[in-house]
Amino acid sequence: MEIEIFSDVVCPWCYIGKKRLDRTLQTPAGQGVTLRWRPYQLYPGLPPEGVDRAAHLKARYGANANPGHVPERLQAEAQDAGLRFDFAAIKRLPNTFQAHRLLEFAEPRGVQHELAEVLFNFHFCAGEDVGRADTLAKAAEQAGLDKDEAAAHLNGDGGAEAVREQLGRAAAVGVAGVPCYLLAGGFTLPGAQTAEVMAQFIQRARNITKEENG
Repeated sequence: MEIEIFSDVVCPWCYIGKKRLDRTLQTPAGQGVTLRWRPYQLYPGLPPEGVDRAAHLKARYGANANPGHVPERLQAEAQDAGLRFDFAAIKRLPNTFQAHRLLEFAEPRGVQHELAEVLFNFHFCAGEDVGRADTLAKAAEQAGLDKDEAAAHLNGDGGAEAVREQLGRAAAVGVAGVPCYLLAGGFTLPGAQTAEVMAQFIQRARNITKEENG
Protein backbone atom coordinates (compact mmCIF):
# COMPACT_ATOMS: atom_id res chain seq x y z
CA MET A 1 0.00 0.00 0.00
CA GLU A 2 1.26 3.46 -0.89
CA ILE A 3 1.13 6.36 1.54
CA GLU A 4 1.42 9.79 -0.02
CA ILE A 5 2.79 12.36 2.43
CA PHE A 6 1.75 15.93 1.73
CA SER A 7 4.28 18.05 3.56
CA ASP A 8 6.43 21.17 3.60
CA VAL A 9 10.01 21.12 4.85
CA VAL A 10 9.41 24.24 6.97
CA CYS A 11 6.48 22.67 8.83
CA PRO A 12 7.56 21.48 12.30
CA TRP A 13 4.54 19.20 12.67
CA CYS A 14 5.52 17.54 9.40
CA TYR A 15 8.90 16.62 10.89
CA ILE A 16 7.25 15.27 14.02
CA GLY A 17 4.81 13.36 11.82
CA LYS A 18 7.68 11.84 9.85
CA LYS A 19 9.33 10.56 13.02
CA ARG A 20 6.06 9.04 14.17
CA LEU A 21 5.49 7.44 10.79
CA ASP A 22 9.00 6.00 10.96
CA ARG A 23 8.00 4.31 14.22
CA THR A 24 4.88 2.90 12.60
CA LEU A 25 6.89 1.49 9.72
CA GLN A 26 8.92 -0.56 12.19
CA THR A 27 5.76 -2.38 13.35
CA PRO A 28 3.73 -5.06 11.54
CA ALA A 29 1.48 -2.27 10.23
CA GLY A 30 4.40 -0.99 8.14
CA GLN A 31 4.85 -4.21 6.19
CA GLY A 32 4.29 -3.67 2.48
CA VAL A 33 3.98 0.11 2.83
CA THR A 34 5.67 2.36 0.27
CA LEU A 35 6.05 6.10 0.73
CA ARG A 36 5.70 8.98 -1.71
CA TRP A 37 6.43 12.53 -0.56
CA ARG A 38 4.23 15.19 -2.13
CA PRO A 39 4.73 18.97 -2.12
CA TYR A 40 2.81 21.55 -0.15
CA GLN A 41 3.84 25.15 0.46
CA LEU A 42 2.90 26.95 3.65
CA TYR A 43 4.29 30.21 2.23
CA PRO A 44 3.91 30.03 -1.55
CA GLY A 45 4.14 33.81 -1.96
CA LEU A 46 7.68 34.17 -0.65
CA PRO A 47 10.31 35.46 -3.06
CA PRO A 48 12.67 32.80 -4.47
CA GLU A 49 15.44 33.91 -2.11
CA GLY A 50 13.16 33.69 0.93
CA VAL A 51 12.93 36.34 3.64
CA ASP A 52 14.53 37.22 6.96
CA ARG A 53 12.66 35.07 9.46
CA ALA A 54 12.82 37.50 12.38
CA ALA A 55 11.47 40.34 10.23
CA HIS A 56 8.73 38.07 8.90
CA LEU A 57 7.63 37.10 12.41
CA LYS A 58 7.62 40.69 13.63
CA ALA A 59 5.55 41.77 10.64
CA ARG A 60 3.10 38.96 11.31
CA TYR A 61 2.93 38.88 15.12
CA GLY A 62 4.24 42.25 16.25
CA ALA A 63 7.46 43.77 17.51
CA ASN A 64 7.64 41.47 20.54
CA ALA A 65 7.75 38.29 18.45
CA ASN A 66 10.61 36.05 19.60
CA PRO A 67 12.18 34.13 16.69
CA GLY A 68 13.85 31.69 19.07
CA HIS A 69 10.72 30.74 20.99
CA VAL A 70 9.43 27.21 20.51
CA PRO A 71 5.86 26.82 21.81
CA GLU A 72 5.77 24.54 24.85
CA ARG A 73 3.45 21.95 23.34
CA LEU A 74 5.45 21.83 20.10
CA GLN A 75 8.72 21.35 21.96
CA ALA A 76 7.21 18.60 24.10
CA GLU A 77 5.82 16.76 21.06
CA ALA A 78 9.15 17.17 19.27
CA GLN A 79 11.09 15.76 22.21
CA ASP A 80 8.70 12.81 22.38
CA ALA A 81 9.56 12.17 18.73
CA GLY A 82 13.28 12.33 19.51
CA LEU A 83 13.79 15.87 18.15
CA ARG A 84 15.06 19.11 19.57
CA PHE A 85 14.20 22.14 17.51
CA ASP A 86 16.53 25.15 17.46
CA PHE A 87 14.33 27.96 16.20
CA ALA A 88 16.95 30.56 17.22
CA ALA A 89 19.29 29.12 14.58
CA ILE A 90 16.79 29.65 11.75
CA LYS A 91 17.67 32.99 10.16
CA ARG A 92 15.84 32.65 6.85
CA LEU A 93 12.31 31.56 5.98
CA PRO A 94 12.88 29.95 2.59
CA ASN A 95 10.71 29.53 -0.43
CA THR A 96 10.52 25.73 -0.52
CA PHE A 97 9.74 25.21 -4.20
CA GLN A 98 13.32 24.20 -5.01
CA ALA A 99 13.40 21.81 -2.07
CA HIS A 100 10.28 20.13 -3.45
CA ARG A 101 11.92 19.90 -6.88
CA LEU A 102 14.85 18.13 -5.24
CA LEU A 103 12.49 15.72 -3.48
CA GLU A 104 10.94 14.90 -6.86
CA PHE A 105 14.45 14.32 -8.23
CA ALA A 106 15.21 11.95 -5.35
CA GLU A 107 12.07 9.80 -5.74
CA PRO A 108 13.09 7.65 -8.74
CA ARG A 109 16.55 7.31 -7.19
CA GLY A 110 15.08 5.67 -4.10
CA VAL A 111 16.17 8.17 -1.44
CA GLN A 112 13.21 10.54 -1.20
CA HIS A 113 12.43 9.59 2.40
CA GLU A 114 16.08 9.97 3.39
CA LEU A 115 16.26 13.38 1.74
CA ALA A 116 13.14 14.55 3.56
CA GLU A 117 14.86 13.71 6.86
CA VAL A 118 17.98 15.67 5.88
CA LEU A 119 15.99 18.72 4.77
CA PHE A 120 13.93 18.78 7.96
CA ASN A 121 17.06 18.42 10.08
CA PHE A 122 18.87 21.14 8.15
CA HIS A 123 16.04 23.62 8.70
CA PHE A 124 14.82 22.87 12.22
CA CYS A 125 17.95 21.64 13.96
CA ALA A 126 20.88 23.23 12.10
CA GLY A 127 19.36 26.48 10.88
CA GLU A 128 20.45 25.83 7.28
CA ASP A 129 18.73 27.79 4.51
CA VAL A 130 17.00 25.07 2.50
CA GLY A 131 16.07 27.57 -0.17
CA ARG A 132 19.68 27.98 -1.29
CA ALA A 133 20.98 25.86 -4.17
CA ASP A 134 24.28 25.07 -2.44
CA THR A 135 22.49 23.97 0.74
CA LEU A 136 20.17 21.75 -1.26
CA ALA A 137 23.11 20.19 -3.11
CA LYS A 138 24.75 19.46 0.25
CA ALA A 139 21.49 17.91 1.49
CA ALA A 140 21.31 15.79 -1.64
CA GLU A 141 24.80 14.46 -1.01
CA GLN A 142 24.00 13.60 2.60
CA ALA A 143 20.93 11.68 1.43
CA GLY A 144 23.03 9.59 -0.95
CA LEU A 145 22.57 11.49 -4.20
CA ASP A 146 25.29 12.71 -6.51
CA LYS A 147 25.92 16.30 -5.47
CA ASP A 148 26.87 17.58 -8.91
CA GLU A 149 23.95 15.84 -10.60
CA ALA A 150 21.56 17.32 -8.03
CA ALA A 151 23.05 20.80 -8.50
CA ALA A 152 22.67 20.52 -12.27
CA HIS A 153 19.05 19.47 -11.81
CA LEU A 154 18.34 22.48 -9.62
CA ASN A 155 20.00 24.82 -12.12
CA GLY A 156 17.51 23.69 -14.75
CA ASP A 157 13.74 23.43 -14.57
CA GLY A 158 13.34 19.65 -14.42
CA GLY A 159 10.57 18.53 -12.11
CA ALA A 160 9.10 22.02 -11.77
CA GLU A 161 5.93 21.18 -13.67
CA ALA A 162 5.45 17.98 -11.66
CA VAL A 163 5.71 19.96 -8.43
CA ARG A 164 3.18 22.52 -9.67
CA GLU A 165 0.78 19.75 -10.65
CA GLN A 166 1.01 18.15 -7.22
CA LEU A 167 0.61 21.48 -5.45
CA GLY A 168 -2.64 21.89 -7.37
CA ARG A 169 -3.68 18.31 -6.66
CA ALA A 170 -3.37 18.72 -2.89
CA ALA A 171 -6.62 20.65 -2.52
CA ALA A 172 -8.38 18.30 -4.94
CA VAL A 173 -7.72 15.29 -2.70
CA GLY A 174 -8.78 17.13 0.45
CA VAL A 175 -5.49 18.43 1.84
CA ALA A 176 -6.24 21.57 3.85
CA GLY A 177 -3.08 21.58 5.95
CA VAL A 178 0.02 19.52 6.57
CA PRO A 179 1.10 16.96 7.36
CA CYS A 180 -1.59 15.02 5.60
CA TYR A 181 -1.40 11.39 4.55
CA LEU A 182 -3.27 9.83 1.65
CA LEU A 183 -3.45 6.05 1.99
CA ALA A 184 -4.10 3.77 -0.98
CA GLY A 185 -5.23 6.76 -3.01
CA GLY A 186 -8.47 7.25 -1.13
CA PHE A 187 -8.13 7.49 2.65
CA THR A 188 -6.99 10.80 4.13
CA LEU A 189 -5.37 11.08 7.55
CA PRO A 190 -4.64 14.69 8.58
CA GLY A 191 -2.20 15.87 11.22
CA ALA A 192 0.86 14.51 13.02
CA GLN A 193 -0.95 11.54 14.50
CA THR A 194 0.67 9.18 16.99
CA ALA A 195 2.34 6.04 15.71
CA GLU A 196 -0.50 4.00 17.22
CA VAL A 197 -3.21 5.97 15.40
CA MET A 198 -1.27 5.71 12.15
CA ALA A 199 -0.98 1.96 12.53
CA GLN A 200 -4.72 1.62 13.18
CA PHE A 201 -5.59 3.78 10.18
CA ILE A 202 -3.22 1.87 7.89
CA GLN A 203 -4.84 -1.41 8.89
CA ARG A 204 -8.31 0.05 8.41
CA ALA A 205 -7.40 1.27 4.93
CA ARG A 206 -6.00 -2.16 4.11
CA ASN A 207 -9.18 -3.89 5.25
CA ILE A 208 -11.47 -1.57 3.30
CA THR A 209 -9.34 -1.84 0.15
CA LYS A 210 -9.33 -5.62 0.45
CA GLU A 211 -13.13 -5.70 0.79
CA GLU A 212 -13.58 -3.39 -2.19
CA ASN A 213 -11.32 -5.54 -4.33
CA GLY A 214 -13.11 -8.69 -3.28
